[in-house]
Amino acid sequence: MLKFALFARLEAKPGKEKALAEFLGAGLSMANEEQTTPLWFALRITPTSFAIFDAFANEAARQAHLNGPIAKALMANAAELLATPPNIEAIEVLGFKNKAQLT
Repeated sequence: MLKFALFARLEAKPGKEKALAEFLGAGLSMANEEQTTPLWFALRITPTSFAIFDAFANEAARQAHLNGPIAKALMANAAELLATPPNIEAIEVLGFKNKAQLT
């Protein structure tokens, strides 16, 4: 089970909402290259609030992701795109269902 997860809440700077959404969309290609990141979502919560949710099989995979290219790109662009520093929380998945057919 994918028990180890991260939830990163991101608040866009005024006028940077579109740029942040595009940045997160581009993150999908990096997430697809991470062998230890089987589940990754980029989310829009409100017009200015975004999030990333990802889940991992173990703590080592979660730490590898935190030290990987997506996290590095986020931190490198945070000052330009974000109104506040990202709020990244390590969370535990208590239940999981996935019946989606991915294309």
